[in-house]
Amino acid sequence: MIEMYRLTVSEKDSLEGVKYDGAQYFYPIQDINDNWFISPIEVDNCTNVDYQWVKDLTLEDFVPKPIVE
Repeated sequence: MIEMYRLTVSEKDSLEGVKYDGAQYFYPIQDINDNWFISPIEVDNCTNVDYQWVKDLTLEDFVPKPIVE
């Protein structure tokens, strides 16, 4: 099972287009139930002082959407 950090829609909206470490951007993705998540790598490597609140998010099970071919 994959664990990622769940976001509210407003949290997701605030992270879009924001660099978490000065070079790489947050990239929220949706799970199979359309909930928004960010990865542990984004949270662990976040050095952006305005977004340290991501470190208080809770890990939850993440079920990816099936890939449509």
